[in-house]
Parts: sequence; structure tokens; C-alpha cells
Amino acid sequence: MNEATSIRSTVAAYYASKLATFGPTPQGVDWNGAGSHELRHRQFLRLIAGDREASVLDLGCGFGDFLRFLRAEGHQGPFIGYDVAADMIAEAMRLHGNTSNCQWQVGAEPAETMDFAIASGILNVKGDVPTETWARYVHDTIDILARVGRRGFAFNVLSLSSDPDRRRDDLYYADPGEMLTYCMRRYGRSVALLQDYGLYEFTVIVRTV
Repeated sequence: MNEATSIRSTVAAYYASKLATFGPTPQGVDWNGAGSHELRHRQFLRLIAGDREASVLDLGCGFGDFLRFLRAEGHQGPFIGYDVAADMIAEAMRLHGNTSNCQWQVGAEPAETMDFAIASGILNVKGDVPTETWARYVHDTIDILARVGRRGFAFNVLSLSSDPDRRRDDLYYADPGEMLTYCMRRYGRSVALLQDYGLYEFTVIVRTV
């Protein structure tokens, strides 16, 4: 079992346990509550920029709450959700159905390409994985987003700008300045970093077209 496969197996078990305990709620995908969950969703609207027909891929989709949010915002385009936890995908199918315009897949490396790709919350919980190992996993995951998002991609991650005494050893925190520089060097200069929405994290938006 290679490094990424091992990490994904652990992540799948972690989130399946959260879903089993809390059901299809923000806590079921390891968020604190509905308010912050909605706020995180809203940051990705900057990427989609009002294009209601754009196709969207959600990597680490959980039970599909971002689809619910997008549809409430008037988005009508094709949507595909991927998650490593099979129980999450089963719950997404139960809640939202599986149609030509809304599909769900178990996995971490999509075969499809869509207009935009997003990942919310999947880079945070490293457990007991060494920080350097997790950082490689983070960069590999961002590369996947870059590959599957034709017009752009976005992700969020916990910020080292957070209060040191509130950080947890099992979570991964990234330096926002370093992440911005990394993305600009690797994916081009059309990069925005959002850290003004009141949470201990930041969202990176990358446009490739």
C-alpha cells in the first residue's frame, strides 16, 4: 500500500465514523456547525463567478451538501461528487439522487474533467500522519484539482495565522503566504487567497482559463 492509499483509507474510516455518529449534518463531515459550513461553501462562489451552467466537481464531497448549496444559489449545471468514504457516497445518493446532471462516485482521482473543481475540508485532518508526509499529500491533492478543473479550482485549508494555543496536533495548518507563492509558481498568476471570512482557515482560488 503506497503513501496516498494508506492516508485515504484512514481518512475514509474517520469520516465514515463521523457520519455514523452524527448523520448528514455539519458534524457528520467534522465541521462545527451549520453557520461555518455555509460560510465555507460561499467562498467557492468566487470561483464559479455566477456561471449557473458551469460543470462542477466536488472532491471529498461528503454527503453532498455543497450541491444543495449550489442549487439554492441557482446553479443548474452538471455536478459530480467524489469521496473516499463509500458511506458518504451512499448518503449523497439517498439525499440527492443519481442522475445525468448529478452523479456520485467513490474515489479520490476522478477520470472526468469539469469546468471547476473544489475541495472543502479534506486537507485538514492528518491524524497521526507526520506533517511532512501530509504536506506531500496536500500538494498531490491540489495537483488532482488542477488536472480535473478545466477553468479553475479552489480548496480550503486551516491557517497557521490561527492562534497557536487553539491548534490541534491531529490537524494540518498551512502558511497562507507559502501556499499563495506555491500556487502562483505552479499554476500561474491568476490566484486569489481569501482569509477575511472569520474562520481559522483560508480558501485558495485558482483560475487556469
